[in-house]
Amino acid sequence: MASFRVARMMFSSAAEAAAPPGTASRWERLKNSKVGVWCRSLLSDYKEACREAVVGAWERPLRTSVYVTLLGGAWACFYTKPDRLSFDDALLKRSNQLGLLSPWIRSGISDVHVQSLVKLRNEGRLRHASLGLLSVVYYADYDPDAMLYEAQCSNLSVPWREIPQRVLDIGFAGNWWILSSKMKDYDVNEDEFKQLPVHMQVTSTPSVKEVERNEKLHRDSWLPVSVEDKGDKN
Repeated sequence: MASFRVARMMFSSAAEAAAPPGTASRWERLKNSKVGVWCRSLLSDYKEACREAVVGAWERPLRTSVYVTLLGGAWACFYTKPDRLSFDDALLKRSNQLGLLSPWIRSGISDVHVQSLVKLRNEGRLRHASLGLLSVVYYADYDPDAMLYEAQCSNLSVPWREIPQRVLDIGFAGNWWILSSKMKDYDVNEDEFKQLPVHMQVTSTPSVKEVERNEKLHRDSWLPVSVEDKGDKN
C-alpha cells in the first residue's frame, strides 16, 4: 500500500513537470502580464508613499497638524460655499426686512443697494460664478433669454478681465459678505442726524461705569422727593 502511494506521487510529479507552460492558471498569466506587473508596481509605489506619509506625520506632528488644518478648512469652505439660490433667498429676505420699515427710517445705503440688486434680478442681469472656495455674483448687460444679437453673440459677452469691476457680492463660508455689510444698521436713517454736531452723530457703546451710573439715576428718579423747610433750620 505504501509502495502504491509512493508510485502515485512520483507519477503526479512527473506529470506536473512534463505539463506544457500553456496550462498555467489564468491568475498566474494575468499576474505575469504587462498589465499585472504595472499594477503591482503602482500598488507598491502607493504603499511606499503612504508609509512615508505616516512616518513623516509621526516625526513632524506640528507640520502635519498645520497641513490637516488647511485641508480641513479648504474642504469646509468648499462645502459651505453659497450658490445662486442662496443669494436670491438672502436678497429677498433683506428686501422684505426693508419693506417692513417706513421710508423715513430706512438706511439710505441699505435701501439703495438692495433696490439696485432687486432691479438687476428682475431684469435677468445677475450672474453667478463659482471659484472653488468662494462664489461671486456680478451683473451682465443683457438677459440671456433676450433675442438681441448683443445678448446671444458669444464674442460680445462679458470678458473675464471686466468681471472684477462688475462684482456685486462675494459668497464665502455660507454668507454673502457685501450684502451683509450693506444691511448693517438698516433701520437707522443717517440723513436724520446730518444736522447734529459731529460729536453727536456717532454713538459709542457705554462703559460699565456709565451703565451703572445711568441705572442708579433711573432708580433715584423713582424715590419720593423730600422737601426741607428752611424756617425750621433757622
